[in-house]
Amino acid sequence: MPAVTVENILALPRLDESAASAVDRPVKSITTAPVGYEGEGFPVHRAFAGIDLSALDPFIHMDQMGEVNYAPGEPKGTPWHPHRGFETVTYMIDGIMEHQDSNGGGGVISGGDTQWMTAGGGILHIETPPEHLVLSGGLFHGVQLWVNLPRDNKMAAPRYQDITGSKVALLSSHDGGALVRVIAGEIAGHAGPGSTYTPIALSHTTIAPGASVTLPWNPDFNAIVYVLAGEGTVGAERRPVRAGQTTVFGRGDSITIAASDRQDSRTESLEVFILGGKPIREPIAMAGPFVMNTKSEVMQAFEDYQAGRLGSIPAAHETLS
Repeated sequence: MPAVTVENILALPRLDESAASAVDRPVKSITTAPVGYEGEGFPVHRAFAGIDLSALDPFIHMDQMGEVNYAPGEPKGTPWHPHRGFETVTYMIDGIMEHQDSNGGGGVISGGDTQWMTAGGGILHIETPPEHLVLSGGLFHGVQLWVNLPRDNKMAAPRYQDITGSKVALLSSHDGGALVRVIAGEIAGHAGPGSTYTPIALSHTTIAPGASVTLPWNPDFNAIVYVLAGEGTVGAERRPVRAGQTTVFGRGDSITIAASDRQDSRTESLEVFILGGKPIREPIAMAGPFVMNTKSEVMQAFEDYQAGRLGSIPAAHETLS
């Protein structure tokens, strides 16, 4: 699980030890993500399944894509599809994905890169593995997160942020036992490169066996930790967690996560995706690729898509029926 790594973690800025007055967030729930299939059939873990949307706000959906080691000819993507009313954040850990949209945007994301797409008022989009990866096969692993947009930004102009791994802010825990990658928002005064409509914080953090990390966390944000790989504990109460499980925390000033002394043969460390944001407390009407405030707005999105008002597939990518 390469993502972004460093040769000498002790050379990075270090998190301060937690203040004695800090309130460590208690664990409210731990759920296990069921396995599903997305796009043309690639496996995903539905990280938020069974969790009430009020506890996730402003987040609405998250998939762990893979981890899967494809044989030659097996890699799969998603065909052209529309979005409106939210943002998609695709973070690649292993493998390569190409993306393109109906506005002419596009690019390639690979290990440690993030593609941040604000669908806003509407866009058509495709994500596929490059041809050479389809031919060779290989490891594929990533995360896709959906972030809700406030009512006033639902119909914003679509935009992309292509965030290469070299741009993320890198921090060390106070003792060097954890590598914290800040993708968006701010952690301990260190800002990630992602620009957001809603105040949020995102991090991929690696914790060495037997080590722990306590992250200061904005008390106005919710706090969610998803285990990408490995085993460990969460909270001061040291609740056990493992790969494919999501923890929702209660209120407080900090989040504590620890790695088990021993990891399995496939996992060197505990890998977690940490996220939180300021709830926007708005009604959600959601159907397929559209996330709006009312059912009538969702119906309008379907009508606009069918009428071609969300864009059109570039001619070079149209297929004959």
